[in-house]
Amino acid sequence: MKIGLVTPYIYPLPGGVNAHVKFLYENLIARGHDVRIISSVHGPQRQSEGDVIRLGYGFSVPANGSVGTMTVAPRYAKQVREMLERERFDVLHFHEPFVPFLSLVVLRESQSINVATFHAYAGWSPAYEFGKRMLGRFAKRLDGRIAVSAAARHFVDRYFPGDYKVIPNGVDIQRLASAQPVARYRDGTLNILFVGRFESRKGAMYLLKAYRVLRKRGFNCRLLFIGTGPQEREMRRYIATRRLNGVELLGRVSDEDKARYFATADIFVSPATGGESFGIVLLEAMATGTPIVCSDIHGYKGVVRRDQQALLVPPRDVKALTEALARVLGDADLRARMGAAGRERAPQFSWENITAKVEDYYLFVARRVASHGQLPEHVSPSIIGEPISISQLRAAR
Repeated sequence: MKIGLVTPYIYPLPGGVNAHVKFLYENLIARGHDVRIISSVHGPQRQSEGDVIRLGYGFSVPANGSVGTMTVAPRYAKQVREMLERERFDVLHFHEPFVPFLSLVVLRESQSINVATFHAYAGWSPAYEFGKRMLGRFAKRLDGRIAVSAAARHFVDRYFPGDYKVIPNGVDIQRLASAQPVARYRDGTLNILFVGRFESRKGAMYLLKAYRVLRKRGFNCRLLFIGTGPQEREMRRYIATRRLNGVELLGRVSDEDKARYFATADIFVSPATGGESFGIVLLEAMATGTPIVCSDIHGYKGVVRRDQQALLVPPRDVKALTEALARVLGDADLRARMGAAGRERAPQFSWENITAKVEDYYLFVARRVASHGQLPEHVSPSIIGEPISISQLRAAR
């Protein structure tokens, strides 16, 4: 098949959706498909580069407690139509299809089979609540819908009811499992690792407060932060005014170095307060055999099993977070058991397995579209394979 992966975020800038698109692209190519990534320009990128097609100009906007992207351009619709006519995709796969405006314009002009993956989760979305009538006509153009977790499915189904197939995010098992620890941190001091954006919903400040208590209680541990964000100044001020020793803010690191830090960690912590549809960082910790302490939130429950790969604690509860960390820090056997359980579970989320599920879903959707006599004219019937039965339709829901 010829497949277009549409990301509303500036590819390849860091982020969960872009990482998902990157690995899906690589693994679909490995499975013999012809794949393009459709994104926008933000800064120095060229209009097109290899299999990356850029349309319009993106700029950052606040979204869901984090930072999103909005894409605009003069004569946008004309650019999109020309690109689609040139490429003639069998399948267009939209990631967060309702983020303005790239995905919406491509979806409106599409003459292909349209599949969308919904990544986000929140308790309530004002954008969806007030925009669902307008966006409903775009939702009707989707032939297939994927959610990365039950939490993401529940969230989007509130505003755009329909049949959603849950296919989780994946993890690069081989790269993480083979990563070597950073030698200078293997000095007998236990390492606690945080990876994420420094913003309120990621909970970094709660971790700092818990770490301060642990140090006062005499635990020989070190706290490593990977990431940047708007809370960095507050975090540095807290570290300085409390004279916290053993805290290192490492900034952004390469994927290779991030894997090494996961391999270095004795505990990985994700004290997110909510708004997480999934937990890619939890998968990365599991792949390296690192025990986890994380918040007890919907998006994480489909990734880890309570008291197996992770200890789950109420979000925003510094005392509970402190006690969970103390328990894991003080019990080497528990760390070993949790790490082994993570290594055992992680292969279920390998990108090879996840991509195979996505490919199967493309074929399922294509056969369903064809069974209704709506297969686009330029799409070869040879991609459909065997006709789909009613029982298969029901099983895929």
